[in-house]
Amino acid sequence: MSLKARLLDRIATGGPLTVADYMAEALLNPEYGYYTTRTPFGTKGDFITAPEMSQMFGEVIGLCLAQSWMDQGAPSTFTLAELGPGRGTLMADALRATARVPGFLAAAQIVLVEVSPTLRDRQAETLEGYEVTWIDSAADLPDGPLWCVANEFFDALPIRQFIRDGKSWRERCVGVQQDMLGFGLAPQGPQPRLDNRLADTADGDLVETCPAADAILSELAQRIDTHGGIGLIIDYGDWRSLGDTLQAVRDHQPVGVLDAPGTADLTAHVDFEALAASAAPAAHTRLTPQGVFLERLGITQRAQALAGTLEGEALKLHIAAHRRLTHPDEMGNLFKVLGLYPATAAPPPGLSA
Repeated sequence: MSLKARLLDRIATGGPLTVADYMAEALLNPEYGYYTTRTPFGTKGDFITAPEMSQMFGEVIGLCLAQSWMDQGAPSTFTLAELGPGRGTLMADALRATARVPGFLAAAQIVLVEVSPTLRDRQAETLEGYEVTWIDSAADLPDGPLWCVANEFFDALPIRQFIRDGKSWRERCVGVQQDMLGFGLAPQGPQPRLDNRLADTADGDLVETCPAADAILSELAQRIDTHGGIGLIIDYGDWRSLGDTLQAVRDHQPVGVLDAPGTADLTAHVDFEALAASAAPAAHTRLTPQGVFLERLGITQRAQALAGTLEGEALKLHIAAHRRLTHPDEMGNLFKVLGLYPATAAPPPGLSA
């Protein structure tokens, strides 16, 4: 039986699902979920993330973490964590780049937040030779200084969708229409969480929320403000959510969100305003375009150094990767960076208060 068939049976028995429940099943169902059954990253997968495009991305991120570690007094033991580490490429590049920073790797306890057994196996291969601990959620992170990065992690968390109806809201749900999965609306009802959105929306506007993201941010912020460290959140989205941003991708092409659950990646734009609101008691930086952030960290200088060792097709690919990561018309503006840091410390390198 396919996941789609199981969801049709579940809805027939228990009623429509929230969009969040549908996403959770499609992405994380133990038997049929997208992330639990495959390795979707890279040219042979369904999409390519920034670390897979060029080693430069993970290198400058690693050096950013290391510089912040030194700025905060170089604690002798700290957690070096990544949320949703994919194939482990970013962490591997960061570790290689920081190997010459005195004391950094010796003090680092590498922790990966990953629920997929398939991806954990791939990460173990990529990070062979390093001592790594895997955990299921941010709530399981150790108490203590925390330097962490989440690249294209929050966009895959399950969202809820609400459509404004007068002074109230109707939740968008997944039900059954002519023996197929289809979208519908729940009855009108108040949503206190969205009271602040009545001022900037009109009837028919769709607003997305991500309760899971708020909880995770709170976990990170509490540790960082109490014990020291930073958090780097890198994702596509903007300061405030408005409109339907839920999308599905398979084999690098968009597909229908409800067409074949479990076989395509599901993501939604990140609402960085909501993340920032959950950052207390830690401080948060200004939201910064990825291209600006990477340029401030010296990615162009690193690109020039690497270019001197390349020629032919390899050089062309290298130049293209740099452009894709930084140019405003590509990932440079689409992706944003939000930093977390203790209220008593300086913002992470490349970002401003």
